[in-house]
Amino acid sequence: MKQVDYIIVGCGLASIAFCEQLRANNKSFNVFNDESQQSSIVASGLYNPVILKRFSEVWKAREQLEVALPLYKKIESDLNIKIDYKLQLLRRFASIEEQNLWFNASDKPQLEPYLSTNLLKNTNSAIDAPFGFGEVLHAGRINTNVLIDSYKDLLKENHQLQETKFSHHQLEVKSDFLKYKNLKANHIVFAEGFGLKQNPYFNYLPLNGTKGEVMTIKAPELKIDYGLKSSVFVIPLGGDLYTVGATYNWTDKSNLPTEEGKQELIAKLKVFLKCDFEVVNHVAGIRPTVKDRRPLVGKHPENHNLYILNGLGTRGVMIAPYAAKELYDFIENNKPLNAEINIDRF
Repeated sequence: MKQVDYIIVGCGLASIAFCEQLRANNKSFNVFNDESQQSSIVASGLYNPVILKRFSEVWKAREQLEVALPLYKKIESDLNIKIDYKLQLLRRFASIEEQNLWFNASDKPQLEPYLSTNLLKNTNSAIDAPFGFGEVLHAGRINTNVLIDSYKDLLKENHQLQETKFSHHQLEVKSDFLKYKNLKANHIVFAEGFGLKQNPYFNYLPLNGTKGEVMTIKAPELKIDYGLKSSVFVIPLGGDLYTVGATYNWTDKSNLPTEEGKQELIAKLKVFLKCDFEVVNHVAGIRPTVKDRRPLVGKHPENHNLYILNGLGTRGVMIAPYAAKELYDFIENNKPLNAEINIDRF
């Protein structure tokens, strides 16, 4: 019987952020991952402190970035990888009215650090943008594929990863410890994304799940090195390749990309893109979304050594490190959770 401090179920952004808290505090742990959920894998990885549809601040954007950016920098150093790419992010204006809304928003104290008041004119013949662009400051992209693959390699090297499905009914919950097969642990953290629906301990929580589809296109004439938000996001990957996303489907709960989703993205892209492009990849995943748009973090109401870290929604790269730190401090340091993310609200 192997003894560890923590068992973690899942190996996406939430799990990795929590593992980093454990590593920083010399806690022992084992991770179970069966690849059934892929919202982290299909994520664009964009971190952006502004909701660009309404020109409003992302919830606790400053606090999230203060935790997330140093964490990703540490992972880059520890694993000798590059995952954090600073990115100029432009919002295409569809009208004079949108320009005015942008300037009104930039006057607000919480948004002033993130919205440039310099209106940028379009000089790219491949883009239709007669009203120009607004620039979002302090944005970037985390390469989530490299992050997750490299982190799994680290866990394998340290014999901390079991690539097998976690069987909830084989978990033995005692008053002061947990047993799972050949493991004995003090705590278990479920970071399963949409897999929460199959978790008998936490499936009472209102995780809706929203399917998102993302394309990779090749557009040699586009020639942009900045991220662009219009009817869809366009994010440069290098080599004339761009990520285009994303769709929002609240009824289809499969990880399979659809022709309908692909055509929706193409139609929205053609609203402002005037050059030819080729779709070279198309993927889908279920985002773990919650009705009040806040994460699901906390302790099981009856079993005090069972915890959840979930519901990161569409902004996992920003919110995962913040939520993971909140949970670690809650478990180990008896620090109260932020009430807005605590599952006690349900």
